[in-house]
Amino acid sequence: MFLYFAYGSNMLTERLAARCPSARVVGPARAEGHRLSFDKTGHGPSGKATLLPASGDVVPGVLFEVAIAERGQLDEAEGPGYARIEAFAVIDGRGEERVAMTYLAHPHYLDRGLKPVDWYKALVVAGATQHGLDFAHREAIRTIEAIPDPEPDHPRRRAAIAALRAAGFMHLVTETA
Repeated sequence: MFLYFAYGSNMLTERLAARCPSARVVGPARAEGHRLSFDKTGHGPSGKATLLPASGDVVPGVLFEVAIAERGQLDEAEGPGYARIEAFAVIDGRGEERVAMTYLAHPHYLDRGLKPVDWYKALVVAGATQHGLDFAHREAIRTIEAIPDPEPDHPRRRAAIAALRAAGFMHLVTETA
């Protein structure tokens, strides 16, 4: 097993479990000295979550235990543009420093001004809500402008909708599913 720090769409337990069935929630955690950004290029014209250095900022997230055998599945799900960081320092819910694996965008995959698609933003809000993360953080994400998915029948969107439905968060998606 390894510790994985999720701060974006993988915070939603159902989303991560669909990718890595062994995933088990450890609890909330935070990454100090970072800020959440949706500036990572992804498929199409939308932005994906990443952490950027920001002195004094803190990003809440969720720690999971995942079987080592599923690390490749997680790498594949994250896709190109993310670097797997093996030793990322976070503070757990008890205030103890932990070392976890996470993914951060490669600098050449950053594009300021991108917006997430609506279902991707919904996954991030749902995961933060599901794990009771800081209310101000959840509200800040809610205020980020999202765009409709230009490919509403794409398998990525269908998988996201399935995870949101399974977790009881369909109300966060602005489009009909």
